[in-house]
Amino acid sequence: MNAPLRIAIVTPMLPVPFDQTRGRYIHETARSLGRLATVRTFFQTLRYPRLPGLTSRSFIYGEVGPDYTLDGCDVEHYAYPALPVLTRGLNGHLASWALTPRARRFQPDVMLGYWVYPDGYAALRTARQLDIPCVIGALGSDIHVRDGLNARMTRRAIEGADALVTVSEAMRGYAIAHYGAAPERVHTVVNGFNTAVFRPMDQATLRRKLGVKADEKLIVYVGRFVEAKGMRELVDAFTTLAQRDPRVCLALVGDGTMKAQLMDLVRATGLTDRVHLPGGLPPEQVAEWINAADTLTLPSWSEGYPNVVVEAVACGRPVVGTDVGGMREILDAHNGVLIPARDTAALTEALAGVLARQWDQQAIAARIRRTWDDVAADTLKVCEAVVAQRRAAVHA
Repeated sequence: MNAPLRIAIVTPMLPVPFDQTRGRYIHETARSLGRLATVRTFFQTLRYPRLPGLTSRSFIYGEVGPDYTLDGCDVEHYAYPALPVLTRGLNGHLASWALTPRARRFQPDVMLGYWVYPDGYAALRTARQLDIPCVIGALGSDIHVRDGLNARMTRRAIEGADALVTVSEAMRGYAIAHYGAAPERVHTVVNGFNTAVFRPMDQATLRRKLGVKADEKLIVYVGRFVEAKGMRELVDAFTTLAQRDPRVCLALVGDGTMKAQLMDLVRATGLTDRVHLPGGLPPEQVAEWINAADTLTLPSWSEGYPNVVVEAVACGRPVVGTDVGGMREILDAHNGVLIPARDTAALTEALAGVLARQWDQQAIAARIRRTWDDVAADTLKVCEAVVAQRRAAVHA
């Protein structure tokens, strides 16, 4: 292809002022892909009526202003009207109606929708109207945590896409087995990390900067505050460990819809003075907390290919994670411990074992090198392939 490919990315997940950790991996992919192709990112969000109770239970809901920008990206934000639960089956159509005229003005060669339903489905509907191919990117919960109408619409999106990109081999197998995806159309493109940000740094220096005592045994969690991330299990495990050892502390980096409940759980432990709550942070500050910690944990019930685990390994920190999704493709005995999901006792003992062991920071970090430029190059290959297939079919 002579001219750079024109790619329209469609996603509901990007960093926003009220939730800076949301969709960082999509931001990084879009930014790197923009150096290889002509890319516009269509950031579509739901607009709920201003009524009590009509907000998302999974993500912090907030208004994205008309002046929204994203570093290194050509981004266009818009919102479409929706009601929680009630419009679930229509959201893909509503999103497409809002997307199509915007995408038509951009004149893309291919649509790339991240988050299978409703956003990937919206990208698919728009692609069909523009007579161009569509690639859908599955990220984790958008295929693992689906039931009822959501599952049916997810299957419809996967069946209609010209290609499906998954972030782990485990997810690829799941899409084929549970959604009937054609194996030849499913491609694994695992996440990378920002090598300039996530790298080993001096722990003592960062502890002084962040107010962490030199002798603390610091466990860090980074992510959304939602029950499915294993937040209750984490607080319970921390409570047990803290009762055993007065040096054990916990840092909860992030924000989410469970924040109020989580604060209640922390207060109930009587250990609030040993819990750091820095809030949602940009990547540079996330990297500082990871490097200040002794271990990172992610006790999720479901995952795709969790980027925070990659980032922790890149910083040389061992990880305690649940054996879900693509976690096994990142962690082994040399850089962490895998445990069953929803098992508080296993989480407690795994964290105790990791804190008691001496780890080689540089050796852990040396095992991972994949960058966002690698991710962008692999994603571009998938997009180029479906465009070439479509053009060959037209000229056949």
